Amino acid sequence: MPIEDRDDAYLITHALAKDTLSRLRDVQTTQVAFRKGLVKLGRICGYEIIDGAMETEYVTIQTPLQETTGERVKGLDNVVIINVLRAATPFVEGLLKAFPRAKQGVISAGRDEDAGMNEEGGFPITIDYVKLPEITKEDTVIVADPMLATGSTMCAVLDHVLENAGVDPEKLFVLSAVSAPDGLLRVHEQFPEVDLLTVAIDDYLDDDGYIVPGLGDAGDRAFRTT
Repeated sequence: MPIEDRDDAYLITHALAKDTLSRLRDVQTTQVAFRKGLVKLGRICGYEIIDGAMETEYVTIQTPLQETTGERVKGLDNVVIINVLRAATPFVEGLLKAFPRAKQGVISAGRDEDAGMNEEGGFPITIDYVKLPEITKEDTVIVADPMLATGSTMCAVLDHVLENAGVDPEKLFVLSAVSAPDGLLRVHEQFPEVDLLTVAIDDYLDDDGYIVPGLGDAGDRAFRTT
């Protein structure tokens, strides 16, 4: 199965997804290769969402020789992708290869590193910018962020997405490359209606709230700001 149920989350197990993530983890991977890897991983994850979570329908097709029956994916025109700036930008670029007609939204959100983790294992979150398209009941919404660590940022983002939508979309996914158990649990508890998709569930968060073994700071590595 390309997507496995792991209680609080669904794990994308496609061999190319795992191979690409392994290359992203490598400290020797250059900025260009890292960014391209995130694009590739986003595309693979997009195809897995289509294969594992979207329905198909039979249609009549006229080939050059005769009429026949084909199969098409339903709902490809009703997809909304939310880019959690900035690390998700190349990740979303890959998703758009799977969903080229998707509506797009952006949310600039970041945690206050100086404040540090509180006793509950979360961070204060600052939302600097929000621009979202209209979301309808028929839409499949994918909120993309390569790293799901404490879950604080994602919970703040989901608050804005659902408040803006005003309706419950057909499907609502949180998609990450690497997740920590604490973050998955926090998002699941606060938003049980959301399906959590990830390529890897890592071991733990360190004292600074970073995923271990993780892959470093995805934004810094993709945009060469280290």
